[in-house]
This record gives sequence, structure tokens and C-alpha cells, in this order.
Amino acid sequence: MFRRLAAVEQAHGDFWRKRIEAEGARFVPRPSARAHVLAWLARRFGPAFVLPTLAANETRDSAVYDKQPEARAAGLPSDERSHALLMRAVAGGGGLAGPTVAMLEGRHRGGGNTLRAAVLGANDGLVSNLSLVMGVAGAAVAGNTIVLTGLAGLVAGACSMAMGEWLSVTSSRELYQSQIATEAEELREVPEEEKEELVLIYQAKGIEEPQARALADRLLSEKGTALDTLAREELGIDPKELGGSAWQAAAWSFLLFSTGAVVPLAPFALLSGRAALIASLSASGLALALIGAGTSLFTGRGALFSALRQLAIGLAAAGVTYGAGAIVGASLG
Repeated sequence: MFRRLAAVEQAHGDFWRKRIEAEGARFVPRPSARAHVLAWLARRFGPAFVLPTLAANETRDSAVYDKQPEARAAGLPSDERSHALLMRAVAGGGGLAGPTVAMLEGRHRGGGNTLRAAVLGANDGLVSNLSLVMGVAGAAVAGNTIVLTGLAGLVAGACSMAMGEWLSVTSSRELYQSQIATEAEELREVPEEEKEELVLIYQAKGIEEPQARALADRLLSEKGTALDTLAREELGIDPKELGGSAWQAAAWSFLLFSTGAVVPLAPFALLSGRAALIASLSASGLALALIGAGTSLFTGRGALFSALRQLAIGLAAAGVTYGAGAIVGASLG
């Protein structure tokens, strides 16, 4: 499927190359920085790491050719909509057999948009602890008090994020297990009704009734695959994954939040006074810009725009808390 998509996109590139060269201009295709980063992430972590991002981008861009007469004449809009549907199916598992999805996705950390979670997790730690540290610094307290406060904020925030992630994944796994148990009971008690549901599912996907019924009969005739098939097709659940490991999700959440939170704190542990404040703001500003550029991978906005927007929001939050700390510190003084 990936090769087929690539071949069609290559044909689109050839179409535009011919059009541009026919006008006397030179066509030099260069993959964008976003494409290079996503390709590296796919090679490093597996296709599942970037598939949700690619599917969202494909859906957003599926109408890009609608107002171009040359593209409409060549059938490019229909190709793009087909690609968007296919990418959503691959990313979400809908309409594909379980083993095929597993092969396509690579099963890295149970699938899902881990790229988005990684960027936003680090951003949460950075912005929240930067605001906390700046608020305490605004009150003009001693450097060791700032370090202690920032460290407490890091540990408390990371533990809270990890616990929340653990509870979320655990709750999802328990719900999936309950749904699969219910499906197993229905398969024992009313197998014919379950077969009819499966036939309807396949018909909804475009398979003619005779073929859908034959497929359902074959899949449900084997006890080992019957429940697995129903879980995947009717419930959209992978019985082997069940949403991934709760402990692994919690550990990643703790690590990502801590990574972001340590950036504004580290300068106060190494420096003192105004030098520490300036170093903290500088390091945090750089990290905010990098995180903003990272968000452009799944938002489709320009990297520079995303970086500047993230920088402005983060520094604005730090400025508000610094001012509040200065007011409160003066009042207490």
C-alpha cells in the first residue's frame, strides 16, 4: 500500500514537472524539512509513530487540487481523497485485517499518535515549570528556594502526569477487556447473530453479500480466530494490544514532562542572581522554539510560525507569573 501511494504521488510530481517545464521553468523537487524529519522518525521508531500525523495531513490537504483546472482534468483531486481515506484506514485499523495492520503499523508502543504526545508532554513540563520558577524568582527569594520550588514542581507535575496516563490507559484496557468478554459470551450464546453482524460490517465496507457471508463463515468457523476477528472488526480493538501498556505510558509521560521541566530549572542550580534568570529564560526560549517547530510536523503550519507562536505563548505565561510573584513578594515584604 505504501508503495502504491508513493507511485501515485510520483506520478503527480511528474505531472507538475511536465507542466512547469512546458512553461520554460526548471522543476527541482526537494523534500521539505518536515518530510525529512517524519521519514527519519518512521525509520527510527516504525511507521505507527508517524501514521496518525500523515493521515491528518493527508485529510487536511485532500482538497488542495479542487480549484486547479489542470489538476481536475488529470483526476488528481480524486486521487488525493482516495489517499486520505486509505491513510485513515491504515492509521486507525479500519477495513484492514489485523495482521496487515500490524505489519503496516510496526506496533510501536501500541500505535497512536506518539509523536504528538511526545511533543506536547515535553511542552507541558517546560511551560508549567518555567511559569512556576519565574513566579518564585519574581518574588526575589533566595536561589536555593527557587531550585527547591522548581524541583518540587518537576516531581509533582511528572508524577501527576504519569498517574493520569496510567489511569487513562488502565481504564481503557479494562473497558476493552469487558467488551471482549461480552463479545465472547455472545459468540457462545448467539453465534448466528454475531455472524450476521459481521456480514453487515463487511457489506458496509463494500463487499457483496455472498462474499461477505462466505468470509464471515470462514472466519467464525475457527474458534481460535472467531473472537479475535469480532474484536477487531466489530469493536475496533486489537486483543493483543488493548491500547498498550499502562506502565509504559506512565513512564513515558513522567520522562517527557521531566525533560521539559528541567530546562528552566537547571540554570538556577548552576548559576545565581540575574545570570541564572537570563540563562533560564534563554534556554527555555530555545526549547519553546524547538517544541513549536516540532508541532509543525502534525499541524501543517510553517516551522518558523509555529516556533514563534510557541515562544510568545511560553514567555507570556512566564511574564505573567513573574509579575504576580513580584507583586506578592513586595506585599509580603
